[in-house]
Amino acid sequence: MAQYILKRFLSMLVTLWLIVTVTFFLMHSIPGSPFDRDGKEASAAVVQNMMSFYHLDKPLGVQYLLYLKSLLTFDLGPSISHYPTTVNTMIDRGFPVSFQLGEAAILLAIAAGIALGTVAALKQNGIIDYIAMVLAVIGIAVPSFVIAPLLIKYVAVKWGLLPVASWGTWKHVVLPAFALSVGPIATIARLTRANLIEVLTQDYMETARSKGLSPARMIVKHALRNAVLPVVTLLGALLANVLTGSFVIEKIFAIPGMGKYFVDGINNRDYAVIMGTTVFYSALLIFMMFIVDIVYGFIDPRIKLHRKGA
Repeated sequence: MAQYILKRFLSMLVTLWLIVTVTFFLMHSIPGSPFDRDGKEASAAVVQNMMSFYHLDKPLGVQYLLYLKSLLTFDLGPSISHYPTTVNTMIDRGFPVSFQLGEAAILLAIAAGIALGTVAALKQNGIIDYIAMVLAVIGIAVPSFVIAPLLIKYVAVKWGLLPVASWGTWKHVVLPAFALSVGPIATIARLTRANLIEVLTQDYMETARSKGLSPARMIVKHALRNAVLPVVTLLGALLANVLTGSFVIEKIFAIPGMGKYFVDGINNRDYAVIMGTTVFYSALLIFMMFIVDIVYGFIDPRIKLHRKGA
C-alpha cells in the first residue's frame, strides 16, 4: 500500500509539473502586454521598470526557472493588476468562498443524483423512471451558465424567494450551488440508475432475497454499495467540473470567490494571477483525485481481496 501511495504521489508531482509548464508557455504566447490598459500602454520608462520588477525582461527560459523556484517556496508572486496584493493573499480571500460553494454543489449533486438514480432504477420503465431520465438529459444538455440567469430571473427577481447575488448567508448559496450541481446531478443519476439495474439482477441479490432481507436493507446495504462504485471513480472529474464551472457562476452571481480574480486576471493579462490560480486549482484537483483513488480502494471489495493475497 505504501508503495502504491508513493507511486501515485510521484505521478501527482509529474502531472502538476506538466500543467505548470504548459500553462506558463501558453500564457506567454498570448499577444499583448499586461501593462496595456484600454488599448493604451504606459510610458516606455514605466513599462521597462515594471518588466524588470516582474522579471519579464529576462529570457523566457529564465522566467520559467524563476517561477519554478518560487513555487518550491509556495510563493505565487505579486499581482500585476492589483499590486501590492499577492496571489497568495487573493487565494486566502477567495478560496474559502469558492470552497463553500463547491462543497455545497458537490454534496447536493451526490445526494440528489444517487436518490434520483435509485428511484428511477426501482421504478424501471415506469412514469417516474421516464421523468427522472428526461430531467437528467436536460441537466446534461443545458450548461450551468444558461441555468444561472434563469434562476436569477424567476426565483430571485420575479418570485423574490432568494437573494439575487452577493454572498453572506445560506440563502446566497442556494441558487449558485443548484446551478453548479444540475449537470453533476444528471450524470450521477444516469450512472446510478444503470449500475443499480445491473446489480439488482446479480445472483447475490437473489440470495439476499431468499434470506428474507427487507427490500430497503437489500438496496442500502448490498445493491447501492456496489452501484455507486463508478460514481466514486467519477468524483474526481465531477470535482473538476464543479470547481472550474464555479468561475463563470461566481461571476454571474457576483460572488467574491476565486472566479472573480481568475476572470479579472485573464482580462488584465495578469500573468501571476492566471498562473497562481491555475497551479492552485490543479494541485487541489490532482490531490482530490488521489484521495478518490484511496477511498475507492477501501470501498471496493475486489481491491481488498487483492491486497490480502499480495
